[in-house]
Amino acid sequence: MKYAVIRTGGKQYRVSEGQLVKVEKLAGVVGETVTLADVLFIGGNGEVKIGSPLVSNAKVTGEIVSQGRAKKVLVFKKKRRKSYSRQHGHRQYQTTLKITGIEAEAEGEVNGP
Repeated sequence: MKYAVIRTGGKQYRVSEGQLVKVEKLAGVVGETVTLADVLFIGGNGEVKIGSPLVSNAKVTGEIVSQGRAKKVLVFKKKRRKSYSRQHGHRQYQTTLKITGIEAEAEGEVNGP
């Protein structure tokens, strides 16, 4: 099974075709196709392509399934014996992608007739 390691939103994700993955918010509406060009690694079926830092002519395509927000992260501060405490919540925006394709052209290969 073919898989890839991509970089988006300052994080790295291992993805394969048909997988749902939640990433940092990407611009677009539900049903739109996005292309991720920051591919660091492609593997599977006995083939391995390692980028330095990116794999050339490689891309991962995905369809936006939903735009939403993650679960709330609570930030709590307290200083003992000083009657000081603060609580703050934060919900990060995120996009759910369904990976539809992993493509990597072989070097020196020409597309066309």
